[in-house]
Amino acid sequence: MGRRLEVGEAEFVALCDALKAPDSVREKAWMTYESLAAADGASAYNKKKKETWGVCIFIVAIDLDEMTFTFTELLKSLSISVCTFFQFLKEVDVNMDTVSTKVDSTVSRLKKKYDVLLALYHKFERTCGLIYLEQPSSEISAELSSVLVLKNYWITFLLAKGKVLQMEDDLVISFQLLLCVLDYFIKLSPPAMLKEPYKSAVTALTVNGSTRTPRRGQNRNARASKQIDTDTKVIEILCKEHDCNLDEVKNVYFTSFIPFLNSLGVVASNGLPEVDVLSKQYDELYLKNKDIDARLFLDHDETLQPDVIACSQLERTPRKNNPDEEVNHVLPQTPVRAAMNTIQQLMMILNSATDKPSDTLIAYFNNCTVNPEDSILKRVESLGHIFKKKFAEAVGQGCAEIGSQRYQLGVRLYYRVMESMLKSEEERLSVHNFSKLLNDNIFHTSLLACALEIVMATYGRTASQSDGTSAETDLSFPWILNVFDLKAFDFYKVIESFIKVEPSLTRDMIKHLERCEHRIMESLAWQSDSPLFDLIKQSKEREGQTDQPEPTSTLNLPLQHNHTAADLYLSPVRSPKKKASGHPQSGTSNPDAQPSATSQTQKPQKSTSLSLFYKKVFRLAYLRLHTLFFRLLSEHPDLEPLIWTLFQHTLQNESELMRDRHLDQIMMCSMYGICKVKNVDLRFKTIVSAYKELPNTNQETFKRVLIREEQYDSIIVFYNLVFMQKLKTNILQYASNRPPTLSPIPHIPRSPYQFSNSPRRVPAGNNIYISPLKSPYKFSDGFHSPTKMTPRSRILVSIGETFGTSEKFQKINQMVCNSESHVKRSAEPSDAPKPLKRLRFDIEGQDEADGGKHLPQESKFQQKLAEMTSTRTRMQKQKLNDGNDTSANEEK
Repeated sequence: MGRRLEVGEAEFVALCDALKAPDSVREKAWMTYESLAAADGASAYNKKKKETWGVCIFIVAIDLDEMTFTFTELLKSLSISVCTFFQFLKEVDVNMDTVSTKVDSTVSRLKKKYDVLLALYHKFERTCGLIYLEQPSSEISAELSSVLVLKNYWITFLLAKGKVLQMEDDLVISFQLLLCVLDYFIKLSPPAMLKEPYKSAVTALTVNGSTRTPRRGQNRNARASKQIDTDTKVIEILCKEHDCNLDEVKNVYFTSFIPFLNSLGVVASNGLPEVDVLSKQYDELYLKNKDIDARLFLDHDETLQPDVIACSQLERTPRKNNPDEEVNHVLPQTPVRAAMNTIQQLMMILNSATDKPSDTLIAYFNNCTVNPEDSILKRVESLGHIFKKKFAEAVGQGCAEIGSQRYQLGVRLYYRVMESMLKSEEERLSVHNFSKLLNDNIFHTSLLACALEIVMATYGRTASQSDGTSAETDLSFPWILNVFDLKAFDFYKVIESFIKVEPSLTRDMIKHLERCEHRIMESLAWQSDSPLFDLIKQSKEREGQTDQPEPTSTLNLPLQHNHTAADLYLSPVRSPKKKASGHPQSGTSNPDAQPSATSQTQKPQKSTSLSLFYKKVFRLAYLRLHTLFFRLLSEHPDLEPLIWTLFQHTLQNESELMRDRHLDQIMMCSMYGICKVKNVDLRFKTIVSAYKELPNTNQETFKRVLIREEQYDSIIVFYNLVFMQKLKTNILQYASNRPPTLSPIPHIPRSPYQFSNSPRRVPAGNNIYISPLKSPYKFSDGFHSPTKMTPRSRILVSIGETFGTSEKFQKINQMVCNSESHVKRSAEPSDAPKPLKRLRFDIEGQDEADGGKHLPQESKFQQKLAEMTSTRTRMQKQKLNDGNDTSANEEK
């Protein structure tokens, strides 16, 4: 059949021919290229014509479901690397209409898969270097050369990963599977090839007559106990070398790896499966997925080489601050090592926890009017079955038992935190009967979901994480909500109490839960079926439309409250009529006892959960607006309070606009609307370009906005057809001589959650921070081992301890003096005020920039010394809790 269409330049046609692109893809790809070439900055595309064509063919083929080529084939045709391609695609996507969300998700999947494979291959190479001799003795045949060994191992692993795991970005299970592959091949290797301690382990296995054939393990149940007794020496060594949990790896070995081996049907040659047979099977998998040919890592192929700046996920060693100081080399922490460390930290928290309620919990249950023990145990069991089933569906059917292990850890944390919550409530309220709370199904489901989210996030650390932030996987939040059929607004109620009563949570865990809370406030709580809308409706119905979820007068007050999960789950809106508290943000409620009357008014009390939710939403909304405003409109500071007033008004009085939408969509529309009415030239294209650079954003937020039922379009269409129509009268008021009353700016602390190990900045200091004294030892396998000092940390001193050399103290003294002169200079009237740096901390509810507490006659050095001394007692108390988490450093 002859081709009826030849569009574009000859080289474009040749590229389409090489990729076997159908006519539909050729035509649309060329049209896309022409529209790009006609846009602003077209010269960049003219210089990289072939790359631009490749990007156009790629995005069109995905949109049309006409992928006739693999991703690697495309990269080979363009002679560029994965990272270069992704970077160029990002540059092409300057217009929000260029690349669809379908392409975005495909690229995200490819990027995550590449990151995992890159991290695992680096780990694989280094590990094999520790296992095998580079030049084994002459008695070893040429077929067992190190190159062949590496190729055999790696392709077996790729095949196992592809067949066992449905989740391509699961770093932890993938690495555990890699250890299984290594164990299998090490035991089939002649001892003369191996280094110690593997050589001795394999020699011992040979002597005992327990070497394994590839088909061993078919009757796993009958042989399992014998195999554990005789064959686990190598896997034990591998797990110890890599700080990997032995029980978990054994689980992967028996439930996933052995069945995989049995399904291969490969013929062993010299004790090893045939490479060609394995490679052919992998080829089928790779061509089916149309993604990355990971065998090319073995050849160090240019298409898979990481870009040092953009894509390398290996953390660099600490930068040398002073050229006169000798460099103290610290091994970089690889993604795999980081993942293993976070799992170890979780294990240390849960080592002493139990799978059943403790005696203390049983006592609380017995004190209840209605004993909740049976329902709690039944709920844990039934949700366990659901979790295991959903985990296997997401990860792979062979991984069901891995899901059981994760669930067991979550249950331990659930019981542990429940006990801590009840102790805290008992101290707060002086009551012992928590019958209402402990018989509340939503409370228990939320608490268990929160515990499991901590476990899933710990194991779900991806290869692209270097700072502990959450990079999403298929099991990422809100996956757990869907598993338990739990509403996001209900889950939100437990987060803050969970963090406050569990002191062992690491900084990464706290940051993750805080991000979950933000996602709920941004969009998840605003979904149509959310209980939030019922609470808003009830709030408005109490006194007509005048009653608001949260009065604006409280916005600029610090968010200080002592409401706990008990208050929020047993919110007064569901209780009989109660007398309202005069200060709901600071009043305590007793969910299981009679409330005390504190006000003359007789109307039912507001919903505690709704009021607190709105307070937090407003603070998050302003923080995000301020960040985006600073990037786009810093030359028009007078516009920020106007934009905020419109934004805040919309959230509070037009909450229906948030239904099934995102907080940031309202933010961007508010910014655009005010600029439009104030004749400031700011285009949506500019807004979304800046928005894409903000942390924790998703392109779908502005590419796919709900217009009306089941209809989605870009944010521009949403602004014109929905936002502007609803708020036109309000927006036009900002152009009049009588604009609306401005909303107060919310009081914004750095974070409502204190990170115990975070350094605190000395006000007006010159890069001087106070940090709780940490142990110079780290925990490893339950024992203390010395940690290495970095060049930066070698200048640290602790008040109350020996200062060390006089030179260090003189350096600090000099820095303090320099900061004092800087403060004096900045106080001169001629200097314009400078914006505060982003590194700010909330100390005892006060912003660190507030230096008004100090007496004017005190010198700056005395002030600093006084502040440092005053924190000493608190730091010493924190020290006891900080020993297990020596890796946490405050974000810079």
